[in-house]
Amino acid sequence: MNPATPHLLFGCIENSNRSQMAEGFARQLGAGRVEAFSSGSRPSGVVNPRAIQFMAEKGIDLTVQRSKGLDELPAVTWDWVVTMGCGDACPHLPARHRLDWELTDPKHLPDDGFRAVRDRIEALVSGLLHEAAAASKGDGTGRP
Repeated sequence: MNPATPHLLFGCIENSNRSQMAEGFARQLGAGRVEAFSSGSRPSGVVNPRAIQFMAEKGIDLTVQRSKGLDELPAVTWDWVVTMGCGDACPHLPARHRLDWELTDPKHLPDDGFRAVRDRIEALVSGLLHEAAAASKGDGTGRP
């Protein structure tokens, strides 16, 4: 891990849908510019097969990721911690910047609803990467 690269953490409860999709988008869209991770406060232990299916439609392979808890994260200083609208049940870790994206858990939504959440996550991750890039230009370290 490069300490000069911004570290992003996406968190939710189960780490099986929203945070997994956010990690996948951040890894693809921010390749080489950020290090992205996801975690859950009560991880399910599996990535939802529907998340895998719908992310594959975007060319992102979630089969290389796995559902994990906070204790499995690297010991780094988080530049951005983004929670997924899960309130007090979301994981809380210290970070330079914190965001909460009010996102419905898509696990019980019909396919179109699941895709809508996925597409919203893609737009939010893209915006975050733009914001992180702008912030990193300010101090020359590559960190927001």
